[in-house]
Amino acid sequence: MISSKKLKRWFFVMEEALFDGYAQDYDEWFVANEKVFLSELGLLKTSLGDHPGRTLSIGSGSGLFEQALCKQTGIEVSEGVEPSKDMAAIGTKRGMKVQIASAETAELPAEAYDTIYFNGSSSYIADLAVAYGHVAASLKSGGRLILLDVPKESAYGMLYMLANALGGYQDSRLTGALPKVPYPEEFLNLAYWHTTPEKAAVLTSLGFDNLTYYQTLLANPVYTDQKIEDTVPGFDKGGYVAIIAVKK
Repeated sequence: MISSKKLKRWFFVMEEALFDGYAQDYDEWFVANEKVFLSELGLLKTSLGDHPGRTLSIGSGSGLFEQALCKQTGIEVSEGVEPSKDMAAIGTKRGMKVQIASAETAELPAEAYDTIYFNGSSSYIADLAVAYGHVAASLKSGGRLILLDVPKESAYGMLYMLANALGGYQDSRLTGALPKVPYPEEFLNLAYWHTTPEKAAVLTSLGFDNLTYYQTLLANPVYTDQKIEDTVPGFDKGGYVAIIAVKK
């Protein structure tokens, strides 16, 4: 297993971004958890709506979600920002135009986008206000910033934090409490878990309003890959939650 010390160095050095060397593992996890993937894809689809306009994905990863979204709905998200060169390379092969940068450093046109979303990437950002504030300048007035990720207070968030605190999934106290194929440990070591109210407060402080919420993965993590779950309003039960905020 990769040491935490080495992972920390990767996180802070752009040339060795967190997911470099793990892009294939990321895709393979979603393949192994197909129903979880499709549940999360449904949340993204609902959050975007039928006509999201010009859209940018921050932390676009391998473009796996964007490719599936286009195939399933015809909605094309072709622009992304991704700090991992390995991830960006796969995203490019899938038809995206990817800028290799972080949310905090990306060079983006002013007031150009109707929709910007962070799909899972907020969990790898320490200072949300800096990241969200930077990309907000690229939203048109009335544009939407959408945050989708695992809330700190959810069953998934608590499980991931517990596993990390125990030194990994191998701890015998986790026997029977894990999904069949749990999220790779290497991706947990440097995660910054945020609660839904915490993210909402940051958005409000930046001048966003009209916040709405959707959620999926309401089942216990052990059972969430048994069926594709619907997206429902709210944020108090889901293992994957979307916040939709409007720029004034």
